Amino acid sequence: MAVVFQEYGRSLFPWLTVRKNVELPLKEKGLARAARAAKVDAALESVGLHDSADAHPWQLSGGMQQRVAIARAVAYEPSVLLMDEPFAAVDAQTRADLEDLVRKLWQQLGVTVLFVTHDIDESVYLGQRVLVLSNRPTVVLEDVRIDLPDHRTQLETRSSAQFTEARSHVYGLIQLAKSGHRPGQER
Repeated sequence: MAVVFQEYGRSLFPWLTVRKNVELPLKEKGLARAARAAKVDAALESVGLHDSADAHPWQLSGGMQQRVAIARAVAYEPSVLLMDEPFAAVDAQTRADLEDLVRKLWQQLGVTVLFVTHDIDESVYLGQRVLVLSNRPTVVLEDVRIDLPDHRTQLETRSSAQFTEARSHVYGLIQLAKSGHRPGQER
């Protein structure tokens, strides 16, 4: 398993280059130098940062720093990737770009992604399923299947009737959760 956090700046080591940040968990995994180099190169290429390998995190924008954190997770080759509100601290355009990157990586790598977000649109755009949680104590209120094509683009998908329907359903569930609704109760 690998984790990508919301505060990407705190998960990167500012004194290490991008390449060294991505390589660090692979060293801990005990991989040989040549294998590490190949995995780092592939991961940086997959997130569009191959040209920034020798830069330090503090020389990069917030979105690029988050791409470094994603590259580090991808290089580790996890079977599960946990992403805890990873795009909360970036601007809207960067967020959209990173959402598309996550979908691309998910399709290419076949890794299970558990993505935590408070953004309803983001959950519907990214997901195959959206687990809506209740208020305290937290339980799964509903497991919503997202009926959208695997290939998605921001404008086309978010303009579709299926997206609007799924978004409205999830929004309604969140309103129920806020009112204290529990699974099994009548609505």
